Amino acid sequence: MLKVTGIPTTEDVAGVTPPIERLEKGPCAVIECYQKIPCNPCATSCPFGAIVRDNDINELPVIDWEICTGCAICVVNCPGLAIFTVDLSKPGKAMIKLPYEYLPLPQVGEIVDAVDRGGEVVGEAKITKVQEGKAFDRTRLVWLEVPREQAMIVRHFRQKE
Repeated sequence: MLKVTGIPTTEDVAGVTPPIERLEKGPCAVIECYQKIPCNPCATSCPFGAIVRDNDINELPVIDWEICTGCAICVVNCPGLAIFTVDLSKPGKAMIKLPYEYLPLPQVGEIVDAVDRGGEVVGEAKITKVQEGKAFDRTRLVWLEVPREQAMIVRHFRQKE
């Protein structure tokens, strides 16, 4: 399915999703990298050593969710925009940190359309923070607040017209 549509299956996503108990402890990176390609910025940028690629740069990255702090350094360093963080530590809502490389930048407090992996609108989200800086190399980090049940569904957003 992924090779045909570009959208991972439910099984693909389940294979890279941290346990709910870990997500409830605080932010944690989720790596939706499904193709074996020579790439390792996620592993080399993680200041905690939570991401490894064994001895082969072509292998899929593996993350130790107990070591991951959800700092999102890997998120802004992934050239494929395949990493995001999820935080389920607050009752009833989820915080998602997404890489963002478009202009104009969204504004804190803005209500946007939340979209799934296929680009379909699945609800609304609130922009709670927009981070940028030299270490981010022109990739911004946008924080979205979404309903808890959409934490593993929402993967991007569209600004309302």
